Amino acid sequence: MNKIYVIVPLIGLLLFGGYFWNFNKGYKLKEQQKREAVEKAVRDKAIEDEKNRRIAYDNAIKAQEQRKREKEERDRIEEEKKKQRQDLEDKRERSFNERKKFREQVDRLKKEVAEVDDQIKDVEAEKKSHADEQVFLKNYVKQAESNVKYYYDLLDKIDAAEKARAAAEAAAAAAKKNG
Repeated sequence: MNKIYVIVPLIGLLLFGGYFWNFNKGYKLKEQQKREAVEKAVRDKAIEDEKNRRIAYDNAIKAQEQRKREKEERDRIEEEKKKQRQDLEDKRERSFNERKKFREQVDRLKKEVAEVDDQIKDVEAEKKSHADEQVFLKNYVKQAESNVKYYYDLLDKIDAAEKARAAAEAAAAAAKKNG
């Protein structure tokens, strides 16, 4: 029985040694392959990450350029809107100024028209006065002409009466002389 205690562990040791030998020989190879697979996976992942970083970097640059173009476009549009707004403000200001100027001009012209109307009324009154004076003077001239005719007729009558008186006196003087 003493031999069993030595033989069984020795057989177990031999079996374990064979198994360990076989395991150790394949284990290092498998571990090497696992390490190489892990390293390859890490390298592949690093390469993939590098590719992804480059793609992401390129996309980021493209996106940045796109945002820059969009910002420039927005700024340009905003600048155009500001310019249009300023132009409209300027036009509105000019139209208000012109409207104010034209209102002042209209008020001034209305005052001038009122003054001219007053002058026209004065001139018409003066014209009526002159027309009335002309009618008066025509009547006066007719009256004066009729008076002149009357006075000429009167002078002719006086002259005829004086001639008749002178003839009567001459006849009276001749009658006195005659007799």
